[in-house]
Amino acid sequence: QNNYYATQAFDNSIKIVPIAPERGLIFDRNNIILADNKLNYSLEIIPNKNKNLSEVVKNLSEVVKINLLDIEKYKRILKNSYSNNSIPIKSNLTDQELANFVTNSYQFPNVELKERIKRFYPQGSSGVHFLGYINRISKKDLITLDNKGQRENYIGTDYIGKTGVEFQYENELHGAPGYQHIEVNSVGKALRTLKIYPAREGNNIHLTIDHKMQEIAENAFENRKGALVALDPINGEILAYVSMPTYNPGLFIDGISHRNWDKLNHSLKKPLLDRAINGLYPPGSTLKPFVAVAALENKLRMPPFKINDPGYFYLNNSRRFNDWKIGGHGEVDIIKAIAVSCDTFFYGLAIELGIKKLNKTLSNFGFGIKTGVDLPNEKSGLLADAKWKKKKYNQKWYGGETAITGIGQGFTQVTPIQLALATSKIAYPNKSIIPHIKLNSQQLKQKINQTSPIIISDQTIKWVKEGMERVTEDGGTAAFIGKNIAYKIAAKTGTSQVFSLKKGQVYDDEKLPDHLKDHALFIAYAPSKNPKIAVAIIVENGGHGGSTAGPIAKKIFDYYLSNESNK
Repeated sequence: QNNYYATQAFDNSIKIVPIAPERGLIFDRNNIILADNKLNYSLEIIPNKNKNLSEVVKNLSEVVKINLLDIEKYKRILKNSYSNNSIPIKSNLTDQELANFVTNSYQFPNVELKERIKRFYPQGSSGVHFLGYINRISKKDLITLDNKGQRENYIGTDYIGKTGVEFQYENELHGAPGYQHIEVNSVGKALRTLKIYPAREGNNIHLTIDHKMQEIAENAFENRKGALVALDPINGEILAYVSMPTYNPGLFIDGISHRNWDKLNHSLKKPLLDRAINGLYPPGSTLKPFVAVAALENKLRMPPFKINDPGYFYLNNSRRFNDWKIGGHGEVDIIKAIAVSCDTFFYGLAIELGIKKLNKTLSNFGFGIKTGVDLPNEKSGLLADAKWKKKKYNQKWYGGETAITGIGQGFTQVTPIQLALATSKIAYPNKSIIPHIKLNSQQLKQKINQTSPIIISDQTIKWVKEGMERVTEDGGTAAFIGKNIAYKIAAKTGTSQVFSLKKGQVYDDEKLPDHLKDHALFIAYAPSKNPKIAVAIIVENGGHGGSTAGPIAKKIFDYYLSNESNK
């Protein structure tokens, strides 16, 4: 039985060890590294070979210091482990710790020194919401991989993309495992490598993000909550993608501790919320340019039509809706109504239009539907109507709800990325774009070819653009933004209420706690002729859009438009 026993002897002495692929790197559009890999040495234990963890730790601590956090992380990984792979008891060994263990390794036959490539985020917390993070593979991940027929591609791999780009482009970043045949002795200790079948590295990915702009935008928020999306309105490339506050993605790589998870998950500032695509906000007056388009395309209130604004609007001669300016704005046409953000004009306009026609135009601009951005878990926002309210609350729709929809209040909810896309469509209504974060995506080009530009008359868009340009001129709601600059900004300011005022109650910003102050919104594109960048900004509890969110936009424009390569 020579062949039988020879085969058995071979199987006992040759061990096939998988080689994990090196994950692809992630760069911004200017080759700045956003997600990198670095060499990491760790001491690892195979649980079923070490039944007495306390004894192992006690003996090992005489050579390499093992603290309570190391033990806690080991137990956390063990609890969620799906295989018999070794688990690190000490990671990120220093040169001194590495030397100490190598010198004394003979004392620890069941502790392995592993050389691994570990994910590293050199920009820290900057851009974490679009970049995402990786984490150890869970049992739930395995089920997903099995359903996709990709389980074999993760043999020997402990990590997988969980959020953001790391998740969205996992298939490209991951690569494919390799194998090596190793000769081992009777106790399983490696003697020599016989054959190597190298792993295939993951692909590197370049993003549309301009990291310098990203940093400028994040710093401009000054620790306030909110979101910003900056787009190239010609092609839909996302230049900056901000959700504040941020957090350290490195906390998740080996499984986040209970202490850090509770701190992030229960924070009143909600740092884990990706506000750019998951944050839902009333758009406030930033909706007015799009309401104006709906009116003009339906031949309503076309210049030179004007109203006399006394500072309020009466619905059916009974219910009064106040303008933000006491005493009103005097004579107002649709262009001035945009420039000075006349609520009275838009209350009446929304009633004349009706909610059906209004929502139809708003949906053409992308409100109430997902933008299709290449990031996971985008929300669609909300365009409410009678059918929705009946289903949601079993109540009828009232005319007053149509009136306040005209100024971006009520049930309407939008995401910052929807506002950025809609603003881009004002800048270039004849272009079909999809916001995207991966540079030169062929899949995106196919999607764009399946979409159609919105149809707006040249006269309509001319009037609306004129109104937005006047926002940053004398008399406009953000006039100070347009002073002493070398380019022209077309914009719209907005505020959205966090709570409803009771009858007779007056909003007093100075007396309100921060969490009850209005949200500040700002949408804009620049230069107003041949726009190169469009932004949407929301600063939670920031007050007025022009004074709070507007300066953030100006910093972005100053940076981008002063760059010779973008002129």
